[in-house]
Amino acid sequence: MKVGTTWGTNIKAFIVDYGPKIVGAILVYIIGQWIIRRLVTLIGKGISSGKFDVSLTKFLLSLVKVTFQLVLFLSIAGILGVNIMGFSAILAGAAVGIGAALNGSLGNLAGGVMMMVFKPFKVGDIIEAQGQVGVVQELGIFNTVILTPENKTVILPNGALSTGVIVNYNTAGHLRVDINMAIANDQDVDKARQVAIEAMKKHEKVLSTPAPEFAVSSVSDFMTKITIRPYTTQSDYWDVYFGVTELVKKAFDANGITGPTPTRVVYNK
Repeated sequence: MKVGTTWGTNIKAFIVDYGPKIVGAILVYIIGQWIIRRLVTLIGKGISSGKFDVSLTKFLLSLVKVTFQLVLFLSIAGILGVNIMGFSAILAGAAVGIGAALNGSLGNLAGGVMMMVFKPFKVGDIIEAQGQVGVVQELGIFNTVILTPENKTVILPNGALSTGVIVNYNTAGHLRVDINMAIANDQDVDKARQVAIEAMKKHEKVLSTPAPEFAVSSVSDFMTKITIRPYTTQSDYWDVYFGVTELVKKAFDANGITGPTPTRVVYNK
């Protein structure tokens, strides 16, 4: 009987001491989550109505949500009687350890912040970085997502992205499409230029201003490398790239402009 009485007394004391705190913590959690959702929604609408791009909006909302969740967590800990100062010290120590273990992740976070500040690109831009070319789909806290012409989703870590070379094809408002080709050395370059430019003008998505360009990029023993450069808009980049390549190839064939033929010299001993 004494054991049962002791257990009953302990449970009763626990309920008296911690019951209200637990109930209060649960209520605060439920109400807090509702408030956070409302605040994030309102802040999101406020940011969206301003002059912020999609990348910055998503990034700021992520930071706001994490901050609110941390405040709610500390509030609940305080209601339950947890020593916040001591708990903060534990969190700080844990942060150091986690930071050492997640050095790359912190670097990606810092890279994300840097790109939000300096804005080398935005969602929808065509960029070339880390050996990849594609349209930016999302700029997150830790990584950037791009979609390649092959319809592949590539995730680039922000740390490497922020410290590497980034080519943004959208900066000037229109895009120059560089297409490398080659003709045989005995071909008339002026004729090739005229045929190529006329072929580029036939593509409906090639801009008239700036005008399409033709350049000789290099000459070797058996071929002359050329670069044709039509201009277009961001959304039509790949259509122009593949379409113009086909048009110029067909135009060269129709006008008797031949490509290089590799030669092999055989010595008889």
